[in-house]
Order: sequence, then C-alpha cells, then structure tokens
Amino acid sequence: MSDTDSLDMLAKEFRAWAKKVEEKLPKNPERLKAFINTSGIPIERLYTPLDFKDGDYLSVLGFPGSFPFTRGVQPTMYRGRHWTMRQYAGFASAEESNKRYKFLLEHGQTGLSVAFDLPTQIGYDSDHEMALGEVGKVGVAIDSLADMETLFDGIPLDKVSTSMTINAPAAILLAMYIAVAEKQGVPVQDLRGTIQNDILKEYSSRGTYIFPPKPSMRIVTDIFGYCSKHVPQWNSISISGYHIREAGSTAVQEVAFTLANGVAYVQAALDAGLPVDTFGPRLSFFFNAHLDFLEEVAKYRAARRLWGRIMKERFSAKDPRSMMIRFHTQTAGCTLTAQQPLNNIVRVAFQALAAVLGGTQSLHTNSMDEALCLPSEQAVQIALRTQQLIAHETGVCDTVDPLGGAYYLEKLTEEIHERAAEYISRIDEMGGAASAIEKGFIQKEIQESAYRYQREIENGERVVVGVNRFQAEEEKPTNLLRVDPSVRLSQIEKLKRVRAERDHDRVTKTLADLKSCAEGKGNLMIPILAAVKAYATLGEICDTLRLVFGEYQQVKTLG
Repeated sequence: MSDTDSLDMLAKEFRAWAKKVEEKLPKNPERLKAFINTSGIPIERLYTPLDFKDGDYLSVLGFPGSFPFTRGVQPTMYRGRHWTMRQYAGFASAEESNKRYKFLLEHGQTGLSVAFDLPTQIGYDSDHEMALGEVGKVGVAIDSLADMETLFDGIPLDKVSTSMTINAPAAILLAMYIAVAEKQGVPVQDLRGTIQNDILKEYSSRGTYIFPPKPSMRIVTDIFGYCSKHVPQWNSISISGYHIREAGSTAVQEVAFTLANGVAYVQAALDAGLPVDTFGPRLSFFFNAHLDFLEEVAKYRAARRLWGRIMKERFSAKDPRSMMIRFHTQTAGCTLTAQQPLNNIVRVAFQALAAVLGGTQSLHTNSMDEALCLPSEQAVQIALRTQQLIAHETGVCDTVDPLGGAYYLEKLTEEIHERAAEYISRIDEMGGAASAIEKGFIQKEIQESAYRYQREIENGERVVVGVNRFQAEEEKPTNLLRVDPSVRLSQIEKLKRVRAERDHDRVTKTLADLKSCAEGKGNLMIPILAAVKAYATLGEICDTLRLVFGEYQQVKTLG
C-alpha cells in the first residue's frame, strides 16, 4: 500500500471517528468554548499525520545542527552540555550586586546576567536630577569604570560568560567591561558574553532609548564591526523578543517583530560594509517563555526555521553559524502574580521546561517574589534549583528535540512560522522595522494584543489561578527586599571622588575626540573606550553624543 493510499484510508477513518464523536456528545461542553491560543490560532480536537502530510522532512525539520535548524542548533544539544544557567541579577550598588553574583556562582550558576538601573539605561549619572528616586532600584547603578571594577571584583572574566541588558548606552558598558578585563590581565579575545544592544525594540516596547533611530543604528553596527575584529567570541547583539512579549504581544508577533528587527540590523551592517558571515555568527536572540506550554515550544522551533531561511535565502549567508538562531530565554515576568506568590514557582517551572524542550542556549528563571519586590536570596536559589532539577532529574535532556514529530507540535510550528513570515512581509512593504516603528504599526499591534489579553482576564475568559479564580485570603507579605534610598547618596560620593582623582585634561581630550568622531564616520567604540579608560562618566559620554545626535521623541501610534 502506497503512502497516498495510507493517508486516504486514514482520512476516511478520521472522518468516521469525528462523526461518531459529534453524534455521541450532542451536549458536549466543548461546543461552548472556542479553542484558540494566544496568537489566535484555532486548536483542533485531534491532530494526525494528515496535518503534516505535505511536509518534506529535510527541508522543514532536518537534523539537529543542520539547516533549517528546526530541531536545534547543536547536533547533540543537551547530551553534550546543558544550557547556560544565567540568572539575571543586579540591584543597588556595585558592591551589593557583586555579592549576589558570587552567591549565585557558588550555588551552581554558570553565567552572569547584569541588570542595570534606569538612570544607567537612559544615560544619566546618579547625581543627575533625572535619576532622583531611581538609583539602584531595578538594577545596579554604574556611573564610571570605577563602579564596573567593583561589580566584577574577584570574578575572573576569563572563566565566566556575561550578559548585559543594556541598549542605548551599550557601547559604553561594553567598553567598561573590556577595560576591566584588561585590568585583570584577561585578553579581550577570550571574553565571552552578550551585550543586548537591541535599540529597535526600545522604540516599540520598552522605552529606554536616548538617540534617534539613525545614529542609534550606527552605534549598533559600530559595535558589530569592533567586536568582529577585537572581541571575536562576544555576541555583539541580543535581538530581543522578550520585551516585545512583556509589552503584550502574542507568540507569533514576538517571533515576527523580533526577526524583523534582526533583518534591519543585518541590512544596516551590510550597508556599513560588513560581510554577512563576518558578523552573522555572533548575532544572538532573546525570547520569552510564556504560559501556553506547547505554543512556546513550537515558537522557538518556528523562529529557528524562519531565521535560518532568512539568512540563507535573503542575505546569502554561507556560514551555517550565520543561519543559526542561538537564543537566551527568560521566563515571563508579566505572568508572575502578587497573589499566592508560591504559585509562581510552578509557573516558572513549566515555562523553563518549555524553553528547554524548545532548545534554548541559556536560561533565566524568575523568582517567585518578583511581583512584590526585588528577589530574595531564598527565592533566587529556588529559581536556580528549578533549572538544575530540569537538567538533572526530568530526563528531557537525554535526547534531542524530544517533542519533535508530535502532530500537534509540528502543525503549530508551521502555523507560527507562516503567520510570522506574513507579518515580516507586511513590515518589508512598509520599508522595514524602523519604518514600521516610526509609523506606529508595531506599537499598535502590540497594544491591541495586550488589550485583548487583559480583557480576557477581566472577563474571566482566561483563568489566572489565584487572581480571577481559586482566590484565597492571604496575609500581607513581610520582609520584602527594598533598595535603601541612601544608595543614591553613596553613588554621588563615589562620583565626586572619581571626578576629583581623574586626569581632567585627559577626560576633556577623550570627550572632544568622541564628539569629533560622532560628527564624522569613524567607529565610535574606539573613542568611547578611550573615554571610559580616562574615567569619563556614563552621563558625560552620553551627553557628548546627545550634543551631536539629539534625543528621540516618541511618535503617536496609528489611530
């Protein structure tokens, strides 16, 4: 019997089975509910080989480590080594954050991930009026190279990989990291890690931008060029879907808008004269792990396939590493609840498992108390242990892509792939991601999705355990970790010492050189590194660039 005959017979039997189900269950409550996932994809009662009958295995799935990378970017995946367990941390001062990093490393974390406070993210020193009330609140305050030296004191930078969630001032923080490594005697060629450096999603989803898009894209590509020559093991960008999802997008939109931004960065680098296979292997991505377990697994697989095809077919990449979508994952902060916070441990475990089954390269698991405060050491340890339990006790690492071939998963992977590709085509028609952002298209799509999701919760159509169903009386939480407001005062004192002790003529010269470079066409990383080493502050460097580039003002979204 041929494959076609077998499928025809299966189709006949499936229709007969479906008819019997409908006849026997005339009052089936299933009829009263629309089974549609968060991306608006209808979910069928049952999936069979009929849903994957037209798929050519090698072109659609392939083997792990081979194009189109649907099943993973490494041939052995976690059988060879586990993902990097990289807990995002940073708060208050560099001294306190340094202690937290050492605590995490002692408990088995295998990489560092630095959270910066809001003034640092938008280019202000701690003594600026715009920093009032925000110093050290959502991350560590970094004003100068002196703070970065303290942050990594006693942490050998040739032994850890470090991710830094920083965007508009990314070049400055990377320069500080390089300078610390040099002081430690670590060759910059040995540095491993990632700088987020993804400015486009700031305009659409997050808001920590400084400069307008055009000069911001120049800074991004200057970092590409500098790292490809001097810091070859460093991932020069982490193209982030995480914040797009946190802002309220669907899974399909997360893939589409993230990869559309990726297309814009690749094109900008090509326009700057960089060959695609020079920087392509060092591009990395950052995704969210949300609540719909199987949709999330399918999302990662679809993103890999789509990016592989974009790089190969659109940009003519030849190096397979340029076609791989290597990504970090963080569990969804927006799904954490202040009500019954212990439930968050379970949410995070499922989300982390989805990321692992989807083939992530590194992972951060949120802490149970983050909806209430900065995470406590106990909560952080539980979050890290969650990853270790998945790695060592569940058995899901013993084979590559263990859910691959599941009829529903493969159909869902294809649906997400096709719907995301359609979004990217629409964005291309608008002139690319930057133009789509300037027109307010991406913002509007995310806002409408976020509104629908929230309405579903408020109407009870979407259940959030402990919030709109299964509520319980709870005592008000106590002993929450808060940042002492005196952190700002201590940061101001450090700034005064740095400014008093540094070589003022050297600072003045390096900032003048930076201004001249910004007005011209040189690589900005070079004068930024010189200014950092002279102990020019983050705010001084950003202010110099503001003089040349100006500041970006957000446009209204489409009405």
